[in-house]
Amino acid sequence: MIEIVPLSRIDVAAVEDLLDRAFGTDRVQRTAYKIRGDAQAIPTLSFAAVDGDALVGSIQSWPIALIADRGAPADLVMIGPVAVDPARQRDGVGRLLMTHMLAAAQATGCDEAMMLIGDPGYYGRFFGFTAAATAAWRLPGPVERHRLLARGARVPHVAGLLGPRVAATA
Repeated sequence: MIEIVPLSRIDVAAVEDLLDRAFGTDRVQRTAYKIRGDAQAIPTLSFAAVDGDALVGSIQSWPIALIADRGAPADLVMIGPVAVDPARQRDGVGRLLMTHMLAAAQATGCDEAMMLIGDPGYYGRFFGFTAAATAAWRLPGPVERHRLLARGARVPHVAGLLGPRVAATA
């Protein structure tokens, strides 16, 4: 039986191994990694799926910002990667992780401005993500535009560059 637990309970090496198996060892070169920079994942929105002693999936969420061409930066939560052990794909693990994370985001008020890079058919159908607000967003690397998705009442519909969230300096 699959249990969802805070990702902080899982050995970092086990999570890295899962990510390598799900996405390949070159995953750190992807645009998503450049967007989040050196940020730490949001602990209250990052979870693991375990089946007995086996790690079968993980989801991480990151603090990022859209640096608008005009106006103030907008804080966003970037979701991903959503990793599932290749042997357990199609078992509903990813959907379970997303559902759990979105419930946690709603409970903490973090669900107002979320984005991810993913399959629009899947993330749109099950979780309400669309590319409606993202057409003028720029990224620090390549992306298939139709896969740049967002949801939430505070998602900015403006031109700007996605990147790590930077704390204000005095």
